[in-house]
Amino acid sequence: MGRAAGKIALVTGASSGIGRATSIMLAREGAKVILTDVRDPEGRAVADEIITAGGEAIFIHHDVASEADWTNALDAANRRFGGLDVLVNNAGVLFNASIEQTTLERWRWLMSVNCDGVFLGTRAAIVAMKGRGGSIINISSIAGLVGFERLSAYGASKGAVRAFTKAAAIEYAKARIRINSVHPGGIWTPMLEDVLGERGSTSADAAAAAMHPIGHAGEPDDIAHAVLYLASDESRFVTGAELVVDGGYTAQ
Repeated sequence: MGRAAGKIALVTGASSGIGRATSIMLAREGAKVILTDVRDPEGRAVADEIITAGGEAIFIHHDVASEADWTNALDAANRRFGGLDVLVNNAGVLFNASIEQTTLERWRWLMSVNCDGVFLGTRAAIVAMKGRGGSIINISSIAGLVGFERLSAYGASKGAVRAFTKAAAIEYAKARIRINSVHPGGIWTPMLEDVLGERGSTSADAAAAAMHPIGHAGEPDDIAHAVLYLASDESRFVTGAELVVDGGYTAQ
């Protein structure tokens, strides 16, 4: 307990999956958490869960592709808690389609969330963290490291997150702002279930298990633990890193 004590953390895409697990874990470890999402009822429910358990949290409606929404989110963090120490750029979207089936409209929509959102969040957090230091954690994917059929747009966006993270880490290392990426494998979230379902998997459990040498898919808490490490002072010498949490998938 207390690995994030005294830290102020903002988590995007916090209403479900990895974002939900990360918000709950950071709060349990002592952080004050600003949860953001476009799904208001679900996001408020997670914030209420944290508060009921004795933690500190607020929920803010937030479209990560909106520059104005980022300004509002950071203003709220400052008003309520007095600043920002940790940003988890978790919000992301995915669609399952061949390159031929991918329209420019869908490509740009995905990039606006997965790339613009990370850029806008990182930029806003840097301004908030200058003079105090902090940790920015960008959730990428193993799709940003290796190719997956019918996930070209998603993979391109996550590869961009990986490269952007490294450049940002070098640029702001002397400001004591650490910037790292996390690369999940198949994690049991609604997103994974949708992908497996669209691909006609008769058994999602078997399909997910077959992906990973370790023999099963990951859980949202597996990624939340990685984020907690990067958010904590335990990782004070870690920046520009890519933390792969994938059950051995990319080691094959």
